[in-house]
Amino acid sequence: MVAACLYFLCLLLYLTTGYGQDGKFSGPLKPMTFSIFEGQNPSQIIFQFKANPPAVTFELTGETDGIFMIEPDGLLYYASTLDRETRPIHNLQLAALDAQGATVEGPVPITIEVKDINDNRPMFLQEKYEGSVRQNSRPGKPFMYVNATDLDDPTTPNGQLFYQIVIQLPKIGDVMYFQINNRTGGISLTPQGSQELDPAKNSYYNLVVSVKDMRGQNENSFSDTTSVDITVKENIWKAPEAVEVIENSTDPHPIKITKVQWNDPGAHYSLLDKEKLPRFPFSIDQEGNIYVTQPLDREEKDSYVFYAVAKDEYGKLLSKPLDIHVKVKDINDNPPTCPSAVTVFEVQENEVLGSSIGIFTAHDLDEKNTVNSILKYKIVVQAPQIPIDGLFLVEEYEGKFQLARQSLKKQDSPQYNLTVQVSDKDFKTLCFVQVNVIDINDQIPVFEKSDYGNLTLPEDTAIGTIILTIQATDDDEPFTGSSRILYRIIQGDSEGRLGVDTDPQTNAGYVMIKKPLDFETAPVSTIVFQAENPEPLVSGVVYNTSSFASFRLIVTDVNEAPVFSQHIFQEKVSEDTAVGTKVGNVTARDPEGLGVRYSLRGDTRGWLRIDPVTGDIFSAAPLDRETESLYRVQVVATEVGGSSLSSVSNFHLTLTDVNDNPPRLAKDYTGLFFCHPPSAPGSLIFQATDDDQQSLRGPQFTFALGSESFQRDWEVSKVNGTHARLSTRHTNFEEKVYEIPIHINDGGRPPLERTVSLPVTFCTCVEGSCFRPASHQAGIPTVGMAVGILVTTFLIIGIILAVVFIRIKKDKGKDNVENAQATEVKPLRS
Repeated sequence: MVAACLYFLCLLLYLTTGYGQDGKFSGPLKPMTFSIFEGQNPSQIIFQFKANPPAVTFELTGETDGIFMIEPDGLLYYASTLDRETRPIHNLQLAALDAQGATVEGPVPITIEVKDINDNRPMFLQEKYEGSVRQNSRPGKPFMYVNATDLDDPTTPNGQLFYQIVIQLPKIGDVMYFQINNRTGGISLTPQGSQELDPAKNSYYNLVVSVKDMRGQNENSFSDTTSVDITVKENIWKAPEAVEVIENSTDPHPIKITKVQWNDPGAHYSLLDKEKLPRFPFSIDQEGNIYVTQPLDREEKDSYVFYAVAKDEYGKLLSKPLDIHVKVKDINDNPPTCPSAVTVFEVQENEVLGSSIGIFTAHDLDEKNTVNSILKYKIVVQAPQIPIDGLFLVEEYEGKFQLARQSLKKQDSPQYNLTVQVSDKDFKTLCFVQVNVIDINDQIPVFEKSDYGNLTLPEDTAIGTIILTIQATDDDEPFTGSSRILYRIIQGDSEGRLGVDTDPQTNAGYVMIKKPLDFETAPVSTIVFQAENPEPLVSGVVYNTSSFASFRLIVTDVNEAPVFSQHIFQEKVSEDTAVGTKVGNVTARDPEGLGVRYSLRGDTRGWLRIDPVTGDIFSAAPLDRETESLYRVQVVATEVGGSSLSSVSNFHLTLTDVNDNPPRLAKDYTGLFFCHPPSAPGSLIFQATDDDQQSLRGPQFTFALGSESFQRDWEVSKVNGTHARLSTRHTNFEEKVYEIPIHINDGGRPPLERTVSLPVTFCTCVEGSCFRPASHQAGIPTVGMAVGILVTTFLIIGIILAVVFIRIKKDKGKDNVENAQATEVKPLRS
């Protein structure tokens, strides 16, 4: 009874646990696989196999390990707890036996897969780890690893580990210098650690690292910790000191000049040309040694800057590149050079001793401010040696030329040629200097004569006429500012009627008329000239009477035409000015004092008249701005008596607008239409204008219907100052032309108005166009008449052709009887 109950409970447990395949708890003997979690309580039923007679019991063999059992009735169960870590898979064989123990069915394979549960905690392989890192190592590149193991299934979260840094000591400013790959356990520097770790400040750090299973994502996961000691070593990947390479070295190349080294062996080195030079004279080997591969020339390039690069085996940068600076050291391999083939200085004669003549500067391509580029100057030849040798001195290091022994005279020599020796530490160069002696203005101009007599000219002598030639001479050096002569009128010509131009070759002065002469204002003048130089005279020398000359100008009278006070007279009046109103005045005078009479010329419209004595101009007829807004005429002034000479000026009269034009339609609106019959009220736009001058804001017309009788059918509304809208009030219109009276007011001062007729047609529309039958006009046939005439003409032509055709047929029948019998032709009945 107890055994029966235990069996029943076990069976119930079996049924409720759901072990088996395809949701079945019993079945025939066949190969089967069962998955069972490790750590379950023992005596768990797995499956009940059924066998067909004569089988009466079952036999279980294979990797039972004394754990798996089968009852004679086929009930498969395990008797003790399963452990995946001991055996993850049990391979069994099951056979059905008869009463004599002979195999009836099977054996068939039965596979038991033991499924993992998280029953093992991760364990670090070491209780303590030690490692080292170089400062400035690349962030994210592991420099050491910590490792832990877990006996659980690594294909499940139970055996998947998660690493984490729990503590960093010391921790400065809450900044983590180290990081760990939570999957691999690789420890590396953070970006801050790569930049800030410094063994001089702190060379030792301790980390506490934890590991968790279940990927660290389950609160029930197991964990373990370990300690990691890290030593920070000095970074040896540093830019070397700047290198000096002597230019034009004759030693065998390549020559080692410096070295770089990565913190760890195995780095791959290369150089990067920062300046993109056409030729790059440096190389590096895989030991980090840097070489110059050919001689350098400082004068070609005095320094180089490039990069040294270290990469790992995958071609990734191990750290930032290093700047390599190479300075090319100068040697004295360039002689001094002259600033030009000949350096020219100028010095005035009579300059005092010690006066500076100029600075002579030679050049040297060697490095500045070194012994190789310090230059010394020395005069070695003076030609000519007149009046004595050694007239010039050059400062040894500055190159300043000075007068050394006495002042120069151009009469002695106008030019000196000096040979200057320029030397540096090892070289000497000869340069050439030319010193030109410049004349000073110590001679005044002298007129050939002081009085040029009398000169008589008519007052109408043409402007530009040369009336006199004067001449002065100067003993200073020809064609210089000291000897060139300028003539200036200093007396007798306050009006500036005369001028003097100088011939630059001969210094002759040509006196000419610059403004008209006038007998009435200056009949006789004494003209005084002064001759002077553009360059100032030297101290102690002044102009005297020798530099002055004069002549007497006598102007004779010539009868001249009257002269208007203005070339153009302009006035402005309103266009509605009354006839006879004075609108302007012109004035002219006769140079001889004769009377003047005025007349008009070109008054094509007869609008003006002029008082012949006073020059007052009056309106002679109504003016109209719309006809001509700017009226131009000529005024003729004629002297009274004498030769009756005359002159002409212009009179311009601007007419200002008044509102004297009523408004009108802007164009012919004969084509306005509405389609008939209208389906709804419609509207159209029209425009007004007038001929008056518009204000800045434009015209401001008002619109209204011209008759009250039209207000029942039509409506007018203003669109803007020039446009209005005509609208229908209903749709009951006949098919005809309506003449709509429109009353337009221009709003002027005074306002003018006009009623215009606006034709609007109601017509049948074809494809959006108005179709209107043409009306009959006297003497012109209608369309029906034209069609009748055309049809009648065609009918007559047809009858004539039919008669001719029949006649031809009859004549042909008489000649050929057989054809007449074959083809019967009936006579045409009239």
